[in-house]
Amino acid sequence: MFKELLSALTGNHPLDRAISELLEMLDHAQWMFVRANEVLSNDASVDEVKDALYRRDQSVNELERSIRRKIVRHLTINPGPDAPTCLALMSVAKDAERIGDYCKNVFEVGRFYREGYHVARYHDRIEQVRAQVTDMFPLVSEAFRDSDVDKAKQAIKLANACRATCDEVIEELLADQEPVETHEAVAYSLLARHYKRVAAHLSNIATAVLGKLEDLDFLSKKLRNQ
Repeated sequence: MFKELLSALTGNHPLDRAISELLEMLDHAQWMFVRANEVLSNDASVDEVKDALYRRDQSVNELERSIRRKIVRHLTINPGPDAPTCLALMSVAKDAERIGDYCKNVFEVGRFYREGYHVARYHDRIEQVRAQVTDMFPLVSEAFRDSDVDKAKQAIKLANACRATCDEVIEELLADQEPVETHEAVAYSLLARHYKRVAAHLSNIATAVLGKLEDLDFLSKKLRNQ
């Protein structure tokens, strides 16, 4: 289990700071996700959010590079028993970095599409997914911080539900015979895709808590191919 692997990296261990940086990345990503969606719902203006959101994204990128440097340095000096933990940490740091990118994409939908969402059969489900992904952030952070397997499983279950709903929305949009404004349909499709990716990367981080390195590799390949 990842709990046992992480136990070696607490206290004065050189990689203890890397774990703290991963949690910091998740905090930034959660802020970005919430604020991007406030722009979508017109609860915040583009000008109010834009600069701060891109600064947060830069911080996420810098933290990911910092984690990678620490891991490479540590494995160069101390190869051996820490390798599985280091591989898992490097994988989930990349997931957290990608979440920041998709939060920017959500923001850009809100920035460039300002006509509103009027088709309840799509909008209601997109809102449901948004709420589920929002709930995933604290679950994943707490699961990783505390090696809480139950919270990790809750997050993975939510991610599976999000992905299923997003796939349904996209499939139905492509087959819909009822009129939907083109720009609005594109917005629904983009949001479904971006939310699905955020949920998948959060799920990958939660999977690390279960200690299944082979699943991390498999999910990373699936994400690259989607």
